[in-house]
Amino acid sequence: MKILNCLVCFLVFWLSLSIQAQERPPISIFNPDDYGAESQNWSVSQSDDRYIYVANNKGLLEYNGAKWNLYPSPNETILRCVKVVDSLIYTGSFHQFGYWKKDDFGVLNYTSLSQELDIEFIVDEEFWNIHSLENWVLFQSLNRIIIYDRIKQSYNIINSKTVLSRLFKVDENLYFQNLNNGLFKIENGKDVLVSEDAIIKNNVIVNVFSLNEGLLVLTQDNGFYILNSEGVSPWNIPARSALKSVSVFCSIKLRDNSFVLGTISDGIIHLTKNGEINYRINQSDGLSNNTVLSLHEDIDSNIWLGLDNGINCINIKSPYLIFHDNNGKIGSVYTSAVYNNFLYLGTNQGLYYKPLNSNDSFKFIEGTQGQIWCIEVFNNELFCGHNMGTFLVKNNQAKLISDIPGTWQIKSFDNQSNLLVQGNYTGLHVLHKKSGTWQLRNKIKGFNISSRYFEFLNNNQVFVNHEYKGVFKLQISNDLETVTSYKLDSLLKKGLYSSLTKHNNEVLYSSKNGVYKYDTSKNKFEKDSLLSKLINIDKFTSGKLVSDEVTNKLWSFSSDGINYMTTSKLSGDKEINSIHFPVDVRKDVVGFENIVHIADENHLLGTTTGYIIFDLSMINSFDHKININQISISQSKHHDTIRLVNLKHPGKFKNQENNLSISYSISEFLKTQRPEYRYQLEGIYNEWSDWTLNGSVYFENLPHGKYTFSVMGKVGNQVSNNTETYTFEIARPWFLSNLAIAVYALSILLFSLLMHNIYKRYYRKQRERLMLKTTREFELKELENKQQLMRFKNEKLKENIENKNRELAASTMNLIKKNQFLNTIKKELEAAQGNKNLNSVIKIIDRNLNNTDDWNLFQEAFNNADKDFLKKIKTLHPSLTSNDLRLCAYLRLNLSSKEIAPLLNISSRSVEVKRYRLRKKMELPHESSLTDYILEI
Repeated sequence: MKILNCLVCFLVFWLSLSIQAQERPPISIFNPDDYGAESQNWSVSQSDDRYIYVANNKGLLEYNGAKWNLYPSPNETILRCVKVVDSLIYTGSFHQFGYWKKDDFGVLNYTSLSQELDIEFIVDEEFWNIHSLENWVLFQSLNRIIIYDRIKQSYNIINSKTVLSRLFKVDENLYFQNLNNGLFKIENGKDVLVSEDAIIKNNVIVNVFSLNEGLLVLTQDNGFYILNSEGVSPWNIPARSALKSVSVFCSIKLRDNSFVLGTISDGIIHLTKNGEINYRINQSDGLSNNTVLSLHEDIDSNIWLGLDNGINCINIKSPYLIFHDNNGKIGSVYTSAVYNNFLYLGTNQGLYYKPLNSNDSFKFIEGTQGQIWCIEVFNNELFCGHNMGTFLVKNNQAKLISDIPGTWQIKSFDNQSNLLVQGNYTGLHVLHKKSGTWQLRNKIKGFNISSRYFEFLNNNQVFVNHEYKGVFKLQISNDLETVTSYKLDSLLKKGLYSSLTKHNNEVLYSSKNGVYKYDTSKNKFEKDSLLSKLINIDKFTSGKLVSDEVTNKLWSFSSDGINYMTTSKLSGDKEINSIHFPVDVRKDVVGFENIVHIADENHLLGTTTGYIIFDLSMINSFDHKININQISISQSKHHDTIRLVNLKHPGKFKNQENNLSISYSISEFLKTQRPEYRYQLEGIYNEWSDWTLNGSVYFENLPHGKYTFSVMGKVGNQVSNNTETYTFEIARPWFLSNLAIAVYALSILLFSLLMHNIYKRYYRKQRERLMLKTTREFELKELENKQQLMRFKNEKLKENIENKNRELAASTMNLIKKNQFLNTIKKELEAAQGNKNLNSVIKIIDRNLNNTDDWNLFQEAFNNADKDFLKKIKTLHPSLTSNDLRLCAYLRLNLSSKEIAPLLNISSRSVEVKRYRLRKKMELPHESSLTDYILEI
């Protein structure tokens, strides 16, 4: 038991000191949730338009680089094989084979050849392989091969008494294995025996390749054999023994004549053309499953794997090789170095090493557990800055030479081989080599701020950058004992992820605001416009700059890639270059990005899960083409009915069909360079959109009008060499259609005529009303004028009457006075009757008193003053005499009896008597006043 425990401890210790170091190409992983189908994928093929097609348990999968589409199996069975021939995608399944063809709407439609040819299937017959040769397409089941002539649309069948494991195409020849009977070749539609060697008969053949003058046969469990005229012999290659330990299910020969083998339980094995294992990738190395059911090399030399659980794409020709620390044994790589043909990695877990350019395991250097901040080489000696202090590494063993915690950086001072200055958590310290041994000499006193970034100038001046405090300029004594003075640079803005470095003897400060270069003549930092192109504020992740003295490159990092500046050795011209490599793919240790030159154009980039090696010479630009895949329209965003659009013709849509979904893609499958897209819709959105990874766009509630949709893409920094467009028109709503407009025009015309007539009638009536009103006003005015004239006449009449009345009154008074005067004279004369001549005078007086002329004159004046009175009263009282009428006239004038008496030449008593008699004639009541009655008439 004790021995067993010791063995377990040893194994654990060995595993902690040794980590398999395999650098593999990038792998894109598609899980069933990603492509929306079942887990098993049996076959992979690619069309001329670069689309990938996969035979899945649930149907046919199509991938255009942006989106997966699933076309269910025509008879709801497992799709076992797929092969693209020209523009047709042939598939085979249980009791079914046929082809898919894309229509003008971007949709695949299935045609069943087995039904058209009226094939009678064998019990449980299922088609596993499809190959094409000239005008024929061959469908292979486990019992027979059906050869379909595409031109004649006829078929031929090659039957077998035993199981047919596979059908193989070698150059222009087709081979198949008949288990227990040997290897056969198809000639003139018939099977011809090639070999019945025991090895061929007793081993399951996975694939057959051409080799010199013979065939190279790959078996499932015993590796490769050479079949030629001399017989069958093993292919003696370095990987022979390794292949006997795995079970191979599928394989392909790549264009570079190397091989990829897919195993049942150990992922894939990549063999060189000489039979050496280049690398092995299984689930622990990044595959989503260890069982490989199918393999395919696409146009860009990517290797597609149809797995028992998922689909993987390996960018085998990628300039990037990834070491992924799946088990977390190494950790995040903060720094690295190449020293004495060894690669050293400083991580958050310690210091590791392995021989350079080998697949050997990484080994841990004891005593270095914990965070490594830097690895530096000075005078062919390797130093390691650690959280615990500083180590000197010799013979892959570490010795602690400084126990000051937190060694950020180590730099040589003034080219003195025996002095080094290190930046620590608590400031700057000096290392001194004495008697061949490095040791801590002293702390530079007077400055205790953490010194992660520091750089020397002449005259013992040092710049120290602190991300939270800013950049300090220190003056150090000649003996490196004390900081005599220091000050904070007030012009530079402090910032998180800022850095300080020296490149080509120039001190550079970088942050999200750009790169600043120290001008020694002006004693200040100034922004450098060229170097600032290394920092993109919109895509800023870190201001860390890495200066590579070997290649004279200055590196920077952003969210979408890596930038570097090169300087021409002849002209000194500087050039900024960019590598599209998104941060979420490369997985930097943000703020601690690190790059080290390995050899030639190969560089190592540390990541949070290991490291990436990239070859600058292999990073090339390629032409890319973007395609519009499908356009669907609906009447609302959540409308159930979606109609696909014919992509070959400009679209003319109804007004309600104003919700468009447009999908597009670039068929590129690089994990490190994902396609990006931008679009514009002329007619409403005339500006180009921002770049996005989304391969579709949705336009909702577009107004009527004509539109041109344009889309372009890019992969990395290379823009697609075409811009796809689609023109369409959304009809006007029914109320704006030509008919509606005609109806509106006619309605407006009729309405105008109607309104014209209505207004005409209205204005005519209004005019008539105005004329009538005016006439009435004129009549009223005329009436008023007449009334006024009448008033004037009445007033004049009244005035005349008053004048007549006054004349009448005056005449009456004159008569009264005359008669009174005559009566007075008569009385006097009668009193003096002694003279006879007086009688004649009295007679003259009596004649004047009873003169009718006076009455006639009075009557005329009275009638003028009170017209028709005498007629009225005569009419009322016909019995009245002239004397009565005379009395009525005097009473009408409201004369008293005393005043009436002279006019009648009678006494007042006689007037009363007359009045009495007049009352009786008029038959007036006793209580009525005669004068009032006469006045009221």
